[in-house]
Amino acid sequence: MNLDNKQQYKKLDAHFVGKSIELLPDQMRQVLNEAHLIKIPKNYSHINNVVVVGMGGSNLGTHFTRSAFADKIKMPINIVANYHLPAFVDKNTLVLLSSYSGTTKEVLSACKEAQKRNCKIAAISEDSPKSKLKKIMMKKNLPGYLFKPKYNPSGQPRLGLGYSIFGQAVILAKTGIFSIKRPQMKDIIAMLEINSHKLHSNFATNQNAAKKIALKLHKKIPLLISAEHLFGCLHIMRNQFNECSKNFSAYLELPDLNHYTLEGLGFPLSNKKNIIALFFESNLFDKRVQKRSTLTNQVIKKNNIETLSYNLKSKDKLSQSFELLQLGAWISYYLGILNKIDPAEIPYVDWFKNQLKK
Repeated sequence: MNLDNKQQYKKLDAHFVGKSIELLPDQMRQVLNEAHLIKIPKNYSHINNVVVVGMGGSNLGTHFTRSAFADKIKMPINIVANYHLPAFVDKNTLVLLSSYSGTTKEVLSACKEAQKRNCKIAAISEDSPKSKLKKIMMKKNLPGYLFKPKYNPSGQPRLGLGYSIFGQAVILAKTGIFSIKRPQMKDIIAMLEINSHKLHSNFATNQNAAKKIALKLHKKIPLLISAEHLFGCLHIMRNQFNECSKNFSAYLELPDLNHYTLEGLGFPLSNKKNIIALFFESNLFDKRVQKRSTLTNQVIKKNNIETLSYNLKSKDKLSQSFELLQLGAWISYYLGILNKIDPAEIPYVDWFKNQLKK
């Protein structure tokens, strides 16, 4: 399939997924401009740990933050993707309730437990009349961020990452557990706007990194490999490949994978036909990790599995993280187009949710 054929985007992308990906910088700028509206009580700085409760697209921001800000975060940030809170959660825990729609059952269930344990509670949700989480925030006077997703025309939470990632980060930063520098974020947004033109569907394949990678991944199982500040992005990309591309994917972290994965590549024999290992490299990784990445690539090739590498270009860790976030979204989009599917529709997830209501 020719990814430079504009007609196929009109045919397959009826719900403006490409437009939502293009508008990532605008989503982030909106959060930056509204950050002063997020008021966090002073006593929220007196915490021992953070638990973010969110499912699917609503916990992607936490995966990103834990990696991208890892060298700045002063305390543990845990993710709960379940109905119940772990036993250690108490009055000294900040529980951040994250639900894009504001209707996620697991999040609403955990909210009740957090209230019973007298936790410090904050929340992030779409500012919508349908949001039950918004109603709880209003009734209980909970701090947090209610956003109008005007730059996410697809309506899909996984494509409103500027709101969920940056919105979560601003809330957490205002508790004092790490800091966000406004000038740096402005520079990152400007970088993403420049990159957006180079990754857009209007930009020819021979000069478009996302299109080139998607073509390599087509009809394969992408095995995503990276490390350190980029690892959270792999989790996000895995989700987007599954939902936007309808393409199964998995991810592994260096150096941990070196202690088990290297011996698991030989079987089944179909691995060499079905899998492609996609490495995301950074010159900011620990030198030992960089060497491990090179050697891991060699081992995978020795198993006759195809590999592909992409080097992040930005000069600092946070910028590289957002660079990969944007690139991954475009790759998943183009892979969906190559698979000839609507990248917005999630029929099995919708069916599953309807069955739970019965």
